[in-house]
Amino acid sequence: MFRPEIKVLDCSIRDGGLINRWQFSDEFVRETYRALSLAGVDYIELGYKASKEQFDPSVYGKWRFCEDEDVRRIVDGIESGSKLSCMVDIGRVQEKDIAPQNESPFQMIRVACYVKDITKGVALCDMVMDKGYETTLNIMAVSTNTERELDEGLIDLSKTSVPVVYVVDSFGAMYSEDVTHLVNKYRNALPGKIIGIHTHNNRQLAFANTVQAIIDGANFVDGSVYGIGRGPGNCCIELLLSFLQNPKYNLRPVLKLIQEHYLPLSKKIEWGYIIPYMITGVLNEHPRAAIAFRDSPDKDDFVKFYDMLTTPEVDISAVKNLA
Repeated sequence: MFRPEIKVLDCSIRDGGLINRWQFSDEFVRETYRALSLAGVDYIELGYKASKEQFDPSVYGKWRFCEDEDVRRIVDGIESGSKLSCMVDIGRVQEKDIAPQNESPFQMIRVACYVKDITKGVALCDMVMDKGYETTLNIMAVSTNTERELDEGLIDLSKTSVPVVYVVDSFGAMYSEDVTHLVNKYRNALPGKIIGIHTHNNRQLAFANTVQAIIDGANFVDGSVYGIGRGPGNCCIELLLSFLQNPKYNLRPVLKLIQEHYLPLSKKIEWGYIIPYMITGVLNEHPRAAIAFRDSPDKDDFVKFYDMLTTPEVDISAVKNLA
């Protein structure tokens, strides 16, 4: 599968930070950046831009904020052809938090929103584009939307200058048929725009669904090192690079990075295919209940968790207490 227009974005630090509140050491982030640069990854996403008025810096690590001086310190001295990216959420960042692109180490700022907030998402994309950045709009949790809701949102998006729009399987609930349906829907509704894909691994389908999206014409694809990400994690970038036949990609630096940094980290914080996350994926539910359950004394009582989410006779307060 060689198409030179396919771009690979690594979201290890950004999505992986959802596990540990972005408390990664500078060395860990620097070695991630170094290895992904050597691997030829097109975009490296180092975290979020967010307002410190809403997030306490004593609780959240620096990659929740991605201040430009912190990023420059990480990348200084490392030769790289990769572009730097970060993400912003609606209502969690202020314009003053984002410098003009010619004063920033970032080239891309991605915007995440739900279908109901597409108008707000477009406004945020417009703001970052006005500042000189590349951008994408990532429509989250589309597996929970009705066809009408999504169609109306895509009609609105078709009238904008947003260049890249992502299909996002936030709950890891999709099969390949769902991916094909959505990628084709986006392509037909958004002529002239690039379609992206971001998958989660609740059903161990993140890589397969990413491959299906590529076959269907998606040209922006996300992955993360060793699949790191909240709960079940994301499409493994080492699988993705080994699938794409572009000679500019080099797998060896990523394998070395996993061996020396990500495998040891996986012994300290949990991500990957775990049954409670599989259950929330099957049920097309947000993984927050599974995250809380994995922090409880009953974390390996899979039947109990399944019954909590599926059996009406079970006290509903038990589920609410996990949310």
